Amino acid sequence: MTIIAMIPARMGSQRLKKKNLAPLAGIPLIRRAVRRCQAAGCFDRIVVNSENVEFREHALAEGAEFHQRPDWLGGHDATSEDFVGEFMRAHPCDRVYQVHSIAPLASADHIRRFVEYGESGELDTVLSCVEEQIECAMGGEPVNFTFDSKTNSQELPPLQRITWSLTSWTPSVFLEAQDAGRCATYAGRVGIMPLDRWSGHVIKTQQDLDIAEALLSHLGDGPQFGG
Repeated sequence: MTIIAMIPARMGSQRLKKKNLAPLAGIPLIRRAVRRCQAAGCFDRIVVNSENVEFREHALAEGAEFHQRPDWLGGHDATSEDFVGEFMRAHPCDRVYQVHSIAPLASADHIRRFVEYGESGELDTVLSCVEEQIECAMGGEPVNFTFDSKTNSQELPPLQRITWSLTSWTPSVFLEAQDAGRCATYAGRVGIMPLDRWSGHVIKTQQDLDIAEALLSHLGDGPQFGG
């Protein structure tokens, strides 16, 4: 089997400018992502996927490949299904693992275990989540509890908050759904793997980046986190 780690990196971002190039403890997030994939040691290829050629030098400097997707796939109107599908058509393989640079605390070990989970079962789509074992509501209505009684939090069924830190697809299944006009993101047999809380921390704002700095200081930087 051929397994590719795809690291998406769009240059345009509204809340934190050039967030994929933002330094975490002095190292750009995009470079940390490549290093974490390398340290995981389970990919045949590691490819940075962006519409902006500025990411090429970062990818090549770290020993990864660079895929330049069309400019329109870097805009706000393009969906993840659009750029994932375009990448799969350009790079035929058996499995694609999307590793987000903006989830820098999903360590090399977590990436390795996510790949092992994806390859161990007959799954076409694998999502990552953080389990929330606390009372949760949606639209003012209970989701995992009832207003009729109070239950201890540790006895509640945990909700699975999808993080997108790590995601995996079987390209043939994804593309078949896309070509048929169906949702490709959740195509085929779906599995959900829990991560720890810091692995599910995603950077979208400056505050998120500040939190990641504090967490990294607590966890200790090193090869596991691309340091």
